[in-house]
Amino acid sequence: MLNRSLTALEARVLGVLVEKQHTVPDTYPLSLNALVAGCNQKTARAPVMEASEAEVLQALDELKSLHLVVEVSGSRVVRFEHNMGRVLGVPSQSVALLAVLMLRGPQTAAELRLNSERLHRFADISSVEGFLDELATKPPARVLKLARAPGEREARWAHLLCGEPALPAAPWRQRTAHPRAASWPRCAPTCSACSPRWPGCATTWPV
Repeated sequence: MLNRSLTALEARVLGVLVEKQHTVPDTYPLSLNALVAGCNQKTARAPVMEASEAEVLQALDELKSLHLVVEVSGSRVVRFEHNMGRVLGVPSQSVALLAVLMLRGPQTAAELRLNSERLHRFADISSVEGFLDELATKPPARVLKLARAPGEREARWAHLLCGEPALPAAPWRQRTAHPRAASWPRCAPTCSACSPRWPGCATTWPV
């Protein structure tokens, strides 16, 4: 059970460990140098970070205290592996989705299916949505479906491991007077969204 929210860097470290477990299994568990490189990777990351070795090491210490990361001995170089599925009590499919959300930020179900293909190959988008719904409804909730932004065809999903995501403000458009409003009777001094008919008025005004 996770008893506190993660920092952005802790989430990045955890996401990198999950990702590299599948994409470079020959070098997993990861060394500190490999983890720093993965955290600061310029592609498939949002936002891009520039974490120092000391900062990543501190994040690892915190993740170890939460039992989310395990230090592996037996070689000259200290290596680290994640324990995310066991601590959160979620299946590998959900671990893959959470990792991609931690690495790339909010995404639609279709984007998640595409971006998680190397971690887990989902049969279709409905399969992705099924695991997302489970993560959202099973307490404690691990993901949140965001309100669809204007102009977007699909809603995006965000993880909650770092707490509630900061939602962007909805675009605001100032109402302005219709250019011909000055010639209209008093019941229609201005025009809301340039409608030819005002609510509650039986007269159709010129546009």
